[in-house]
Amino acid sequence: MATKLLVLFAICRLIIIVGLTLNPNNLFSVEINGHLTVDPDAIKSVSTDFGKMTHSEPTAVLRPTSVSDISNIIKYSYESSHGFAVSARGHGHSINGQSQTANGVIIEMMGVNKFPPQVNEDMMYVDVWGGELWIDVLESTLKRELAPKSWTDYLYLTVGGTLSNAGISGQAFHHGPQISNVHEMDVVTGKGDIVTCSIDKKPELFHAVLGGLGQFGIITRARIALEPSPQRVRWIRVLYSNFSAFTHDQEYLISLHDQPQSQKFDYVEGFVIVDKGLINNWRSSFFSPKNPVKISSLKAGGNVLYCLEITKNYYDWSNPDSIDQEVEALLKKLNYVPASEFTTNLPYVDFLDRVHKAELKLRSKGLWDVPHPWLNLFVPKSRIDDFDKGVFKGILGNKTSGPILIYPMNKNMWDDRSSVVIPDEDVFYLVALLRSALDNGEETLTLKHLSDENRKILKFCKESQIKVKQYLPHYRTQEDWMEHYGDKWPQIYRRKMEFDPRRILATGQKIFEPSFASDIRSW
Repeated sequence: MATKLLVLFAICRLIIIVGLTLNPNNLFSVEINGHLTVDPDAIKSVSTDFGKMTHSEPTAVLRPTSVSDISNIIKYSYESSHGFAVSARGHGHSINGQSQTANGVIIEMMGVNKFPPQVNEDMMYVDVWGGELWIDVLESTLKRELAPKSWTDYLYLTVGGTLSNAGISGQAFHHGPQISNVHEMDVVTGKGDIVTCSIDKKPELFHAVLGGLGQFGIITRARIALEPSPQRVRWIRVLYSNFSAFTHDQEYLISLHDQPQSQKFDYVEGFVIVDKGLINNWRSSFFSPKNPVKISSLKAGGNVLYCLEITKNYYDWSNPDSIDQEVEALLKKLNYVPASEFTTNLPYVDFLDRVHKAELKLRSKGLWDVPHPWLNLFVPKSRIDDFDKGVFKGILGNKTSGPILIYPMNKNMWDDRSSVVIPDEDVFYLVALLRSALDNGEETLTLKHLSDENRKILKFCKESQIKVKQYLPHYRTQEDWMEHYGDKWPQIYRRKMEFDPRRILATGQKIFEPSFASDIRSW
């Protein structure tokens, strides 16, 4: 009798699991003009991301040819008895599987038939498809001698992808993040509704989606603010051995954001050098290999140096003497290591596309498609010295396996109505540990070692009560997400229930568990 009950229980359990698993045949009943496929190669191509640390297979992949395709597949899930997860995937540059989903549908936003960027010269904006790469946006606007105001360091990312996070680079101190430079969007919500939103029209959805990690809707069109494009850039790097001098100068430079163009730099970033030996790495190849710079040659008071990276934009017709004078006047107010100044001039587009050139070099050496245990933190200004002592001069030791960015931003350039959370101080820093795990026999470069270091850094911040916020955040429990959002959590929850009540969208973020009981294997 007991044996029969066990068999019956097993059969019932199997029926439940199979019954609640998405049947791909049902998907083909949805009205789709694009390409919906369950081909194993297509599934495999979207089952990993740039991080190379997670693997999650969807049931199907949709390559839409219209917004209606996206709307119809989401609406089908929303209205069906069980439902299934839907995630938008751009360039797949997420780190911890945020753009993946299991037993659901991945919508490939990049490389499909779409409308080309539409530039409005009079109103100074460009309308672009959510899956458009920023490099293609730039090429389109440069034809009209215009360019977006705010960037990310890497241009081979999609518009919808960066706007779902924030989109930051060295221009953020002046123009704010990319999400502060959007006029309007078309969004497909978790109900399948196609909604046009802006600050004045459907503002709740507009602010929810910006920095919303894909939780409230899929961006299919964004209207991006433009400015006249410079033709050339004066690119300068100077070195510091004193962290306080380094941060003082960075904070001074970003305080000039409202000054006339001639009295400020256009871009302010920095990076930390903790490796022994040469300063060059894949992102800092600015320094000439013919004239290598070693930490020991600068007589630093330890194993750590800091590099300030700044630019001055100008035009082909600009007076070179005037540019020289403006740069010299600004540099005189800085306290970097004497004789450490390196300067170059290059076309504006070459500066913006600098990381891609480094990518091509790494790809040629087989060093790009490796695990990337990145950690990106917003650190309040009041605790950046403590972070330096505990992390840069403590936890990291003498190996980094990749660049470490550090630069400040002005809080007043961020709109608090968006879904992004940042430290509650007027100035805060991005600290981005962009490390690559290598299997070359060196223990300090392994994925396990770098992942352990990331955990140590987060533990150090928590125990030291440094109220950091993760950028490109990654948590595994809703409790952790609630702590991340803090006072914003009730707003985030309310927005989710309004725009994606069945929790269909972006389940790879692991913020909300879907309301349907599908076999979501990535949870």
